[in-house]
Amino acid sequence: MAAAIRAVVFDIDGTLLDSVDLHAKAWVEAFAHFGIATEVAQVRRQIGKGGDQLMPVFVDEARLAREGKAIESYRSDLFKRDYLDKVTPFPGVRALLSHVRSEGQTVALASSGKAAEVERYQEILGITDLVDVVVSSDDADRSKPHPDIFTAVLDKLSGLPREAVIAVGDTPYDAQAAGGAGLATIGLLCGGVPEADLSAAGCIALYRNPQDLLDGYARSPLAAKSL
Repeated sequence: MAAAIRAVVFDIDGTLLDSVDLHAKAWVEAFAHFGIATEVAQVRRQIGKGGDQLMPVFVDEARLAREGKAIESYRSDLFKRDYLDKVTPFPGVRALLSHVRSEGQTVALASSGKAAEVERYQEILGITDLVDVVVSSDDADRSKPHPDIFTAVLDKLSGLPREAVIAVGDTPYDAQAAGGAGLATIGLLCGGVPEADLSAAGCIALYRNPQDLLDGYARSPLAAKSL
C-alpha cells in the first residue's frame, strides 16, 4: 500500500511559473555579454539546473573559475531588469496549492533559483500565504540535478519519512534531484520537456499543468491515504 502523502514539494520555474523561455534568453544574452556564443534551444535544455550546474556546460573550467561569479551576477541582474515582469503563473497554481493545504498536506517549494528570486516568485504567484517550507539554491551546496535542495527540504519537514513526501517538477533535473533524495516525482509538461524525457528520468505520473493536476488530484499519487 502507498504511504499517506503528507507533504508536496513544488519546483517553481516551468512548474508553477511560465518562465523557462525567459530564463533561457537571459542566459544567452548574459553569455553573449562575455563573448560566449550560445543558442536559446541549447540553453533551454539546461534550465532547471542552478547556475553552478548550468554554466559549466558552456564555459570552460579555467574561465569559470575566473568569471563565473561575474557571469551569474550579470545574468541575475539582467533577468530582474528585463525579464522578471514578463513571467506569469500557469493555470490553477493557487487553487492547486490551496487544495493541497485543505487535504492537510504541507506545501514546500524547492527551487534552483536564489532566495531573493524565490521570494519574488511567490509574490507573483500569489501563494505566499500557502507555502510552509521554502528551499532555494542558497540553502544547498549544489543545485539540481544534485539532491542537496531536496535533502534540505526533508530536513525542514520535521523528519517526515521520504515515502510520505512527493515532488512536482517539470524537468528531468527535478526528478533526478528528488530521486537522489529518495522522493518520487510527478512531472508537469508545461515547462516544455517531452513526456518521454520526464518518464525516463523517473517521473511516476505526468500532467499537463497545475490545473490538470488539480483536476486529477483524486486519482493522482498526491491522494494516497493509506498508512
